[in-house]
Amino acid sequence: MDFLPINVPVLGEAEKRAVLSVMDSGKLTDGSYEGGRMVKEFESKVRRLLGVKHAIAVNSGTAALHSVLVAMGVKGGDEVVVPSFTFVATANVVLACGAKPVFVDTKPDYNMDPEKFRKAVTKKTKVVIPVHLYGYPADMDELREVAERHSVRVVEDAAESLGAEYHGRQTGTLSDAGCFSLYATKVATSGEGGAVSTDSDELADRLRLIRNHGVLHGYDSRSLGFNYRLPEMAAAVASVQMDRLPGFLEARRRNARVLDEGRRGIPGAEFRQRESDRTHVYYLYTLYLKKNRDAVLERLNSKGVGAAVYFRTPVHKTPLYASEGLSGKALTQTESACGHVLSLPVHPGLSPADVDRVSREFTRAASALL
Repeated sequence: MDFLPINVPVLGEAEKRAVLSVMDSGKLTDGSYEGGRMVKEFESKVRRLLGVKHAIAVNSGTAALHSVLVAMGVKGGDEVVVPSFTFVATANVVLACGAKPVFVDTKPDYNMDPEKFRKAVTKKTKVVIPVHLYGYPADMDELREVAERHSVRVVEDAAESLGAEYHGRQTGTLSDAGCFSLYATKVATSGEGGAVSTDSDELADRLRLIRNHGVLHGYDSRSLGFNYRLPEMAAAVASVQMDRLPGFLEARRRNARVLDEGRRGIPGAEFRQRESDRTHVYYLYTLYLKKNRDAVLERLNSKGVGAAVYFRTPVHKTPLYASEGLSGKALTQTESACGHVLSLPVHPGLSPADVDRVSREFTRAASALL
């Protein structure tokens, strides 16, 4: 019995040819301000998809977030509002700037609650980072309204949502800057990698300097920067993946429809990301199980279905943030989600028979345990 993992990269001959082309060229990276040939090709495809003026390739989603905060001048004494129900990188980049992450609760759909954001704003608040969790857009209109009222900049953590839309606009275009991840399991991948989208010429100029140690020409470092460059082989893979993205997303949505159908009639399993004014890319197909989540998980894994939990521990309860004195806040929806969510495989690497198997095994486990 084959094990069906929660996510796998879908790679083929086109990606292999692109990597070999870079190897044959001998140009594995490029330290110029503009970036190398494959970096620029990848960036142009991101710009076209999103309809933005600038896309800046970097070597991880974390680098995307960190470089944006550095470009915005976030520093010690500033506060950045973040959700706690997310991957730890969303908050870690705030600490890396010397600033304080302020954790707020989510709505039942696992994304930041605009009202909780409003209550968290102080005179020190400089940025808010909503996350489009699992590939489902957050309530950006309401979040932007609060941010604009208080002169707070908005940065989208769109690591999981490349290709998702909110009110007809792509995620990553609904704020000052959008940050994407190209990690191995994301909807498009380069193994490791990321990108920042923005319409701001000034911000884009700063970001291109930051990803390259602040260098414009030669070794003339002009500002604080880092080695956040995306290598040419990774950019070549990412460029091919951008061409394949529409097919990937259609497969994820098709697989999600099969899972939707299979869980009907199971009242203990809720799918909570369904608003009609936005589109889901189903980076993860996540259910809220009213009871026995871990028992269902164990049953599925024993049957070769790689169901998983994202996330068991809210960021503010991790040892790092406990040591920072940030673990005491009660975040009711966040902590409820941590105890009840379960994600099922939905990725485009699944065959129709695989998806049917995931659906069937979940229905059997849920019928017995919920």
